[in-house]
Amino acid sequence: MILVFGKTGQVGGALAGADDVVALDRGAADLSDPSACARAIDRLAPRAVINAAAYTYVDGAEADAERAHLINARAPGAMATACAERAIPFVHISTDYVFDGGGARPWAPGDRPDPVNLYGQSKLAGERAVQAAGGTSVILRTSWVFSGRGRNFATTMLRLGRQQSSLRVVADQHGGPTPAGAIAATCLTIADHLCRAPGDGGIHHFSGAPDVTWADFAREIFTAAGMDTKVQDIMTDAFPTPARRPANSRLNCDTLSAFGLSRPDWRAALGAMFTTAGAPQ
Repeated sequence: MILVFGKTGQVGGALAGADDVVALDRGAADLSDPSACARAIDRLAPRAVINAAAYTYVDGAEADAERAHLINARAPGAMATACAERAIPFVHISTDYVFDGGGARPWAPGDRPDPVNLYGQSKLAGERAVQAAGGTSVILRTSWVFSGRGRNFATTMLRLGRQQSSLRVVADQHGGPTPAGAIAATCLTIADHLCRAPGDGGIHHFSGAPDVTWADFAREIFTAAGMDTKVQDIMTDAFPTPARRPANSRLNCDTLSAFGLSRPDWRAALGAMFTTAGAPQ
C-alpha cells in the first residue's frame, strides 16, 4: 500500500483514485501537527509514502510565514524522518518557486535555489528537511499545476472568462503548465521504482511541455473550452501581488529518463478536461 498525504488537493485527489493507495485528508492527518503525520506512517506501515499536501497560498504566505513553514517544512520533515526510520521510500512534491526566476535557461535540479518569496522559502526548507532525514527519498519539483478541480489558473480563467469578454493576463512569466493527473502518475512510478531500487533517490524536475507564458496558457484554455474570451498581454508590473513571482519557471526535466519518464504535453490534458463528463463548469 502507498500512503498519500493531501487527499483534497489537485494531485492528492488524482492519487486517491489509484489502486493500492490510501489517501489521508486533514481530518486523518493534520499537517499543522507534524507528529500526527509521523504517527499515521507508523500506524499504516505503507510500502511507500507520497506527500502531495502543502500550503500553496503564495500571497498568503507573506503574512502567514509561520504556518507556511509548519506545513511546508516541518510536516514533510517529520514524514521523511518517520520513513527513514522504517526504511520506507518517500516522494515529496516541491516547486519551481525555490528558484529566483532569473534568466531564460530551464532550471536544472542541481542549480542553486534562491527563492524570492516566503512560500518558496518554506518549500526550500521542506526540501532540506527531507534531505536531512537521510532516508530514501525523491524530491519532485513541478510548476503551474492545473486540473479541472479545485482552485488553479485554469479553473480561475474559466470562471473569469464566463464573466468578462476580455482578460488582462501576465505575458512576461514563462513556465510549463503541468496536469495534476500526470504528476500523480509520475509520483506513483517513482514510488514503485524506489521500492525496487532504494538507492535511486535525489531531486528531479517534472513539468508539462511546451513552455509558455501565462497569457498564452490562458488563450489555450479558452480555445479548448470553445470560448471567445480575448486575452490582453500585460507585464508583471501591471499586476502587483503581495508575493513576488519568478519570471522564469522553466524546468529542465532531463533526469526523469532515469525512471523512463518524459514531459507530458499539457495541451492534450487541457483538451481532455472538456471532453469528459467531469469537465469544469
